[in-house]
Amino acid sequence: MEYAEYRARDAVGLAALVADGEVSAAELLEVALARAEAVDGKLNAIVRPMHDLARERARTPLTGPFAGVPFLIKDLSQDYAGLPTGSGSRSLAHLPAERHSAVVERWLEAGLVIFGKTNTPEFGAKGITEPEVNGPTRNPWDLTRTPGGSSGGSAAAVAAGVVPMAGANDGGGSIRIPAACCGLFGLKPGRGLVPAGPAAAEDLHGAATNGAVSRTVRDSAAILDVLTARPDPGGPYLAARPELPYAELARRPRKLRIGFTTRSPIGTEVDPHAVAAVDETAKLLAHLGHEVEPAEPEIDHRQLALDFLAMWTTQLAQTVDEIRRTTGAGPGDFELDTHLLAAAGRSLPAPRYFAAHQRWNTYSRQLAAFHDRYDLLLTPTLARPPVRLGELDTPAPVRTLARGLMKVGLLGTLAGTKAWERAVIANLAATPYTQLANITGRPAMSVPTYRTPEGLPLGTQFVGPLGGEGTLLALAAQIEAERPWAHLEPAL
Repeated sequence: MEYAEYRARDAVGLAALVADGEVSAAELLEVALARAEAVDGKLNAIVRPMHDLARERARTPLTGPFAGVPFLIKDLSQDYAGLPTGSGSRSLAHLPAERHSAVVERWLEAGLVIFGKTNTPEFGAKGITEPEVNGPTRNPWDLTRTPGGSSGGSAAAVAAGVVPMAGANDGGGSIRIPAACCGLFGLKPGRGLVPAGPAAAEDLHGAATNGAVSRTVRDSAAILDVLTARPDPGGPYLAARPELPYAELARRPRKLRIGFTTRSPIGTEVDPHAVAAVDETAKLLAHLGHEVEPAEPEIDHRQLALDFLAMWTTQLAQTVDEIRRTTGAGPGDFELDTHLLAAAGRSLPAPRYFAAHQRWNTYSRQLAAFHDRYDLLLTPTLARPPVRLGELDTPAPVRTLARGLMKVGLLGTLAGTKAWERAVIANLAATPYTQLANITGRPAMSVPTYRTPEGLPLGTQFVGPLGGEGTLLALAAQIEAERPWAHLEPAL
């Protein structure tokens, strides 16, 4: 098979070729490896090749809906037994996983051929993918810009044609942000639907979940069917699953009432292109027969942003402390920004932590009130086009101050100050829309509906109600049929 034929098909299409005997899993793998060899020197998307394992697997009989399809997993929370899950950190770069993650087990059961792990920021803590240990991943559409994060390596590889879809996860936008940056489709499933085991019942109080980025809606629907094929016996609760497969629900659109907004929920600037992306999408939705009007949930989004960071920084502090306790890692094994965030988490008193988590319930109720009136919420996915590499680096004066405070054990004094709050809001200015769905546990997706005059992708986000995955997929398939995007390919 030639690359052009490989690139012209999505994962469902490639699996059909294997099932019909028109191509072998080994042949597909060699095409994928050749494409990775051709482009990854420019992108730096794959940080842990698994070629020998993949070739051995491709030679064995494979079964499942994706039997023989090449695949990449993210080097964060997607453990492959015997190999390190580096999580973008020096501290974990050489520590092998004892067993597969539940999602990796399900992908292997589905017949996927995993041949590498993709780049991520340290512990997935940023909306860009520029870890010190592995170096930055570049956006295939403009090599000077970010592919987003934290699933930036996966998104770059899919956009560049290395694989038709790849593993990703989302704790604050990390599926949707890179999908928007790279012109892909990205669905974040709702809370509890996808297993987090065997290491945990849920991640980040259920705000984080696994999934994929893809070039087609039907691939994302089919991979969600794989991930939710059976309940997680170690999960915190039994998540409701629809009677029909998601692949079938994606073919059943209905008329929807959709509220949209372009206002930044935290009061920061929104680029005109982000506004245009939503405006154009709203017009397309009306053309498709949906009822669309300006509306937004009544939520204190600025407080929501601070409460999200409260959970994220305390979780990061616990992660760093646990790694140091169990592996002997030292301060130099973590990035300065990780130390800053972890210090903020350690400085948070337990009552304030509890109060922040309690407010998650308030936001869920407020979003549910919005969904009583509207089927979906439409917003920009990003407040601006993909930023340039290095643009979001912590300013040099702050880094100098942080290093000094860390030496004397006072790094935590930065947290809780007005300067810290301003820094938090500034850091979220490019991605202020995505955290709402994580905190409330609602499904959300980014659809590649817009490009700037320079050709940079810029997606739009839809947030659904509980159990709204099927509705989101059906709408995305409608949009895809009207304005297809899978054929678009960067010049690399």
